Amino acid sequence: MQSIRVGSANERSNGVASRWKPRRAGRRPLAALALGGALLLATACGSAGVHPGGAAVSAGAGGNAGAGGAGATSVTAKPSAAVLDVEPKNGAQDVPPSGALKVSVTSGKLTQVAVTGPDGQAVAGAVAADGLSWVPTAGLAVGTAYKVSAQAVDAAGVRTTATNTFSTLTPSKTTRTDDNVTTNETYGVGMIIRVDFQKAVKNKAAVEKAITVQASDNTVVKGHWFDGDTRLDLRPESYWKPGTKVAVHFRTKSVEFAPGVYGNSDRDESFTIGRSKITTVDAQAHRMTVAKDGAAPQTIAITAGSDDNPSYNGTMVVFQKTRMEHMDSATTTIKGAAYSVDEPHAMKITDSGTYVHGNPKAGAVAGRQNISHGCVGLPDTEDGDDNSVAGRFYADSILGDVVIVKNSIGKDVQPDNGLGGWNMPWSAW
Repeated sequence: MQSIRVGSANERSNGVASRWKPRRAGRRPLAALALGGALLLATACGSAGVHPGGAAVSAGAGGNAGAGGAGATSVTAKPSAAVLDVEPKNGAQDVPPSGALKVSVTSGKLTQVAVTGPDGQAVAGAVAADGLSWVPTAGLAVGTAYKVSAQAVDAAGVRTTATNTFSTLTPSKTTRTDDNVTTNETYGVGMIIRVDFQKAVKNKAAVEKAITVQASDNTVVKGHWFDGDTRLDLRPESYWKPGTKVAVHFRTKSVEFAPGVYGNSDRDESFTIGRSKITTVDAQAHRMTVAKDGAAPQTIAITAGSDDNPSYNGTMVVFQKTRMEHMDSATTTIKGAAYSVDEPHAMKITDSGTYVHGNPKAGAVAGRQNISHGCVGLPDTEDGDDNSVAGRFYADSILGDVVIVKNSIGKDVQPDNGLGGWNMPWSAW
């Protein structure tokens, strides 16, 4: 059926009847097709991407297409110009626990970095002053999985984020640390903490950070390496103050001592400094004075090392006590006749074999003559009389007590001989 349109007045006056031809079904304006294409493109550009480094990265959220029909528009947020980089890469394994973790950003500033282990505990770290990088303040634990979450913004404030996971290596070789501290023990004011390693330490700076000493009076404690870097001795500048509480913290389990070799212990030990007892031996005068907690010194007659086997000069520390000690000349380099004897009330003060001990022969010569093989001998019986001069001195002594020898014709004791570190100036320690 045809539709007839009424013509204009002019058309009617001319007697012309205009006919309207309907459009064929299915045709749309080209402008509508172009708009539909624009919507499709906007949807594609608004999706999140993946950072080239492997960490999942997302930019600020884009706008949603408006509801409705023809004429609706789409707004897409501009991606952040900031680019995050997380090292190690996502999924990395066997990562070294020290020096490998770092988060950085280009064309932006870091706003947040969170690194957590399997227990959810955060890893301490700090963002650099320029806001461009983050590193942990300490090493990570070995054999542990970690998650990194980082955020940054560009100059326009548009945010980007990255999430990364990795795991640290499990050491194939570990080594033990031994020390001379017994927890809850009381030591003398000359106590030096000695730590021994099974093999030479190559990464000494890392080990020094992993073994720390904390004193209740905030005394500064430093370490010095001996014996081919297999031993670390720690002490303050001067003798400890009586009553000081001392804690030693070992955090070596995740520290690389040498290439491929890690420590195996995280532990804490503590001790207390007891009364002050300083013994000074004058080898020439055949006397020693004992000064205890500031009281008037006690003078005791002794016998020191003979001219053939003189005693060491210097500051030494008692580090072993034995009620009866077997002494064998075959273990030393002394001059004269060989001997193998048991001596009572023995207090060892050098690794090379110097003792302060009871000497049954000292009773006849103490205060007048030096007859020993280098030790400081006190009058005593062969079996050791607890009421003798040696017995009373022994009972009143503790590990860490100071013994100073002077005026001997012998050599100076070396800082690594026993706990002889007090013989090294603090500036060289």
